[in-house]
Amino acid sequence: MSSLFTKTQISSPSIAPHVSSRRYRGFSTVSKHTENFALYDFELIKQDLLNNFYVRQGERLMNPTFGTIIWDIIFEPLTDELKNAVLQNVNQIFNSDPRIRTGNIVITPYDTGLEIQCELVYVLYNIQQKLQMQFDQANGLALQ
Repeated sequence: MSSLFTKTQISSPSIAPHVSSRRYRGFSTVSKHTENFALYDFELIKQDLLNNFYVRQGERLMNPTFGTIIWDIIFEPLTDELKNAVLQNVNQIFNSDPRIRTGNIVITPYDTGLEIQCELVYVLYNIQQKLQMQFDQANGLALQ
């Protein structure tokens, strides 16, 4: 098992809604929060989004637009042109999932990578959550 997945932490929404039925059902062999690999609603949506960010764009068989360009540019200086390309790619990933809407997206470089902050709104439940991802040259993707 890759160390990339052991360092990932997925935070829960600040307000836990009362959900009587589970609308979205799926599974993940990566999640440590479940015993039987089942994921529902918020956790499933977050894992689906993270799957896009774990994959380098062009790596997925028969779907060359799946994934992110961040892994290809992480060692490059963050010029305005490159920052706009990353922002466009991140927007494309978020907009591809109709279960969420995004607020302001902020891309910030730091010593060994990029940090992306954004606010997610789960459309069905109208719940807002902040997502902060760090793409690090040495450690991969970590969530704060």
